[in-house]
Amino acid sequence: MSNGTALFLGQFLRSPATIGALAPSSRRLASAVCAPIPERGEPTVVELGPGTGSFTTEIQQRLAGRGHHLAVELNAPLARLLAERFPGVDVAHADAARLGELLRDRGLRQADVVVSGLPWAAFPEDVQRELLGAVTGAMCQGAAFTTFSYVHAVPLNSARRFRELLAERFEEVVRGSTVWRNTPPAFVFHARRPRS
Repeated sequence: MSNGTALFLGQFLRSPATIGALAPSSRRLASAVCAPIPERGEPTVVELGPGTGSFTTEIQQRLAGRGHHLAVELNAPLARLLAERFPGVDVAHADAARLGELLRDRGLRQADVVVSGLPWAAFPEDVQRELLGAVTGAMCQGAAFTTFSYVHAVPLNSARRFRELLAERFEEVVRGSTVWRNTPPAFVFHARRPRS
């Protein structure tokens, strides 16, 4: 077990409601979640709940030095690990609900892509609404938002409520295919054009 995986598991055991998974996401899931990152230009990419950096690695590969990559991590030990592993990433140890403020503090107007590793199905409705409101409020009109859900969480009331919130907050929401080679299996939501 790598140091990052051990730290991730330890943080999950200490706070399962905010970590939401036993192990970091697979490369296949990271590839599916990060698909909307544009191949050209200088995009502002926001990553929420990066954990040990599964999605961070994929985002950095896709950006290849372009744009601005802001990673927002609430867990202090994970934020420190991320900053050490990825010196080129702007890591903010902060609550994702402060996303608009975090962007303004950096002189960034809005996000072009928001990639989320947050455990949406683990959150109560008020937290889901607050966080998704912060996300849509920080996105430019044509921006993309991607997140994922574990297959086993589909029947949960909180997961259904989150899917309804996505449809309420975005003009287009598409569910991707299931990534079976992830522990546990998961599928991706791609959402575009936040509603004002």
